[in-house]
Amino acid sequence: MLRFLLQRLGMAVPTLLVVAVIVFAMIRLIPGDPVTLMLGDMADPSAVADLRRSLGLDQSIPVQFLYWLGNALSGDFGHSISTGQSVLPLIIDRFSVSASIVLVAVALASLVAVPAGMIAAWRQDSPLDLAVISGATLLLSIPSFWLGLLLLLLLGLKLQWLPVIGYVPFGEDAGAALLYMIMPVATLVLVETGVIIRMARASTIEVMRLEYITHARAKGLSESAVLWRHAFRTAFAPTWTLIGLMLGNLLGGIAVVETVFTIPGLGRLLVDSIYARDYPVVQGCLLFVAGIYVVVNLIVDLLYPLFDPRVTA
Repeated sequence: MLRFLLQRLGMAVPTLLVVAVIVFAMIRLIPGDPVTLMLGDMADPSAVADLRRSLGLDQSIPVQFLYWLGNALSGDFGHSISTGQSVLPLIIDRFSVSASIVLVAVALASLVAVPAGMIAAWRQDSPLDLAVISGATLLLSIPSFWLGLLLLLLLGLKLQWLPVIGYVPFGEDAGAALLYMIMPVATLVLVETGVIIRMARASTIEVMRLEYITHARAKGLSESAVLWRHAFRTAFAPTWTLIGLMLGNLLGGIAVVETVFTIPGLGRLLVDSIYARDYPVVQGCLLFVAGIYVVVNLIVDLLYPLFDPRVTA
């Protein structure tokens, strides 16, 4: 296990380095000058030169990259051009909002979709299987932003059951915070449920054809016992990998849902920073998301042998 962990960590380091290079290069390709944005078009040339020097923008591109990477490795992502706030605390604060929504949504989607997919596989080609796979396909075809707008229209405007847009931290009012989270969480649950159902069904069908399942049936075990006591653990392994990938993707990519519901999460911060040409925040967000993605995948890889006995770390 230790050797496997070291190997995965060794792969993560060059991955993050490549991501850092790509992020730094992409930011430099965005049109607009952050110094001009901060001081305005009519700023004094000497003030422009001083600010450019203080931000390190007067150095060559390789020097700028090494300076930025060295600071990032020490936890210093710089300061926001727009607000002057330190970037890392700002990212962590917004990430906590996104994580609270994503973790709940993925957990609920998994609790619903994994049993549904396995039962559909158990009753393969039956009307139940057809209904489940049709529902999953329908959910897969619905864009998240459109589904969110539909929920806003139905539950917020028409029925007035839930607040339309906004966000309340749990520390201020837990009850109001739950109300504001229902529609964003429901949107993500419905969108991701279809993906998990299809994966759980496919992996269960594959496992149900293995020899040890035939042996369990030959011993006289009931079909429900074969499914949940023998097939579940092995069939869940590929689904677990998908859930891990989904979790990493959602933690860095729920900007659409956060924009629809005006949630001050990490995705919304990234979008706003891109519009504002706030280079330090954009770079910090992208590098932070890449780090989260690598960590989540590492955890998934380490836990995979617990679900699939055929794999050893």
